[in-house]
Formats: sequence, structure tokens, C-alpha cells
Amino acid sequence: MTRIDLVTTIQDAIEGLNRRQCEVVVNSIFDSIRDALASGEKVELRGFGSFKVRARRS
Repeated sequence: MTRIDLVTTIQDAIEGLNRRQCEVVVNSIFDSIRDALASGEKVELRGFGSFKVRARRS
């Protein structure tokens, strides 16, 4: 599934939102997740998974 697939799924599920509005929703969610991880926070999406940044050797 791609970002555009998510946009389309939201657009199909929520009547009244246009494609641009759905793109804003999806981008806002991913931006929030990225910002939280960049700040060292753990992101937990119950029923989906949890994410955290881990240091590893290059």
C-alpha cells in the first residue's frame, strides 16, 4: 500500500472530503509520526504496531 492508496481509501470512506483534503490528512499523520520519532519518542498505533528509532552500526 502506498501513500496514494491511503489517500484513495480515505476519500472513498469519508464522503465530502476531496482528494486534496485527504492528502493533507495522510501527510499530517506521517509528518506527526516522523516528528515524534525524530524527537526520540516511541510511536504506538494500537492494533497496528509500535515504532522507535534504534541506533545500529553502519
